[in-house]
Amino acid sequence: MMRSKLLSLVPCATGPFRTMSTTTKLTTVEVNDKTGIATLTMNRPPVNGLNLDLLRDLRQSIAEIEGNKSRGLILTSSNPTIFSAGLDIMEMYKPDKERVRAFWTALQDAWLALYGSSVPTAAAINGHSPAGGCLLATSCEYRVMLPKFTIGLNETKLGIVAPMWFMSSFLSVLPRREAERALNQGRMFTTDEALQIGLVDEAAGTKEEALEKCAQFIGTFAKVNPIARALTKQQFRAAELEQLESERAQDLEKFLFFINQPAVQKGLGIYLESLKKKAKN
Repeated sequence: MMRSKLLSLVPCATGPFRTMSTTTKLTTVEVNDKTGIATLTMNRPPVNGLNLDLLRDLRQSIAEIEGNKSRGLILTSSNPTIFSAGLDIMEMYKPDKERVRAFWTALQDAWLALYGSSVPTAAAINGHSPAGGCLLATSCEYRVMLPKFTIGLNETKLGIVAPMWFMSSFLSVLPRREAERALNQGRMFTTDEALQIGLVDEAAGTKEEALEKCAQFIGTFAKVNPIARALTKQQFRAAELEQLESERAQDLEKFLFFINQPAVQKGLGIYLESLKKKAKN
């Protein structure tokens, strides 16, 4: 896998980057012909809930960006107030046995692809980013967030235990003591709080500004050998990537066992009812 990713970094012999836009059902990829940076936009109304289809599209789009020899990847959302609301509860509530297996496998695939991407990655967080949304953001190398939104891994408040690789992404950004406390509390951080503790790197007033700041970060690697940079990044992240790769089957079985517990299903049901009440009000 690493060899194919590194080969994709060899300069293209066909000429300069071209402006292009490709759309799958739930994601859009746009490559800037001047910078060579790809913007990957999630587009699953109403809140970019990470269901099986969106996760598969994310994985496919990341592979496309690496295959197009883009110089970097910016992850963002078409929703003006939600980056991603996290894992789609409906994939886990009274789940179909085969679909829920495919769902968790697709989540593993998407995380491995983003966290281990050979190109520089940044997140333009233009909305709320709880749980799985925070996972995607912290899997990137740089984060720029708009004001008056929140971000965090709030799984414990939903009665869910975040797997170790969720925690690994969090720990790659925050000091261990800060990360442990936040995970145990299921804490959501405001933009200002996230900036203060280092959960995000910069704040921006608009989505356009956030995208520009992400592009500037990716631009800092312009004079760095891309293969050396990719190998350095992947060595830093090798332990977490290899752990999930080697424990994928066990991780899946743990998730299936946990999600099928009556108490967990009851908690998910209560949460869904609360969402319905909010929608009515």
